[in-house]
Amino acid sequence: METLRRTLRNIAERDMAQDSAHDLAHLDRVWTTSQRIAETEGGDLRVLIAAAYLHDLVNLPKDAPDRAQASRLAAQAAAPHLRALGFSAPEIENTRHAIEAHSFSAGIEPETVEARILCDADRMDAIGAIGIARAFSVSGQLDRPIYDPDDPFAAERDPDDSAFSLDHWPVKLLRLAEGMQTATGRALARDRVAVMHRFLTDLAGEIGTEPPQHWNTASC
Repeated sequence: METLRRTLRNIAERDMAQDSAHDLAHLDRVWTTSQRIAETEGGDLRVLIAAAYLHDLVNLPKDAPDRAQASRLAAQAAAPHLRALGFSAPEIENTRHAIEAHSFSAGIEPETVEARILCDADRMDAIGAIGIARAFSVSGQLDRPIYDPDDPFAAERDPDDSAFSLDHWPVKLLRLAEGMQTATGRALARDRVAVMHRFLTDLAGEIGTEPPQHWNTASC
């Protein structure tokens, strides 16, 4: 398995357009989390490792107009590599489905245990401590302020994550736990969302306001 991991990782390093939120470290974390979930949920580890390392093979910017097509394009790009590595036709189909269905924006329902695990593992990387770091990193690349200085937690306005980094939390990130596909994923997500709420409490204290109780939307 380690030889296969190194080969897949080398393919991603060569072919994937990397950014600070979608890099080799992200792929390593997704694979680690996938293994953790698979310990209790089952699944084909060959399919999972291939999907984990090739799921962002086509990585489009968050604000790209065709962003929703990225996972389908990544699945297409992965297939020739899988054939060259000796994956069977069913393994390739299973891996492609997992890659296609992992994306939040693609809106594809995961139909296999491997697809559900990859979906959870990828979304897990958007919450918790690493999720906080990634969210602010991406927003910095998009030149967005951390928060609205007049209403940091959108108490008197609709959240706008195209304008402020912190607004992405109630719009999407704090809701990811609700959509976890596996029982193991839901349990892990609860712990990671708790980390984010502790951060919000600390942030509110530092900027001299009350923490956003109306953002407690991530129960599983």
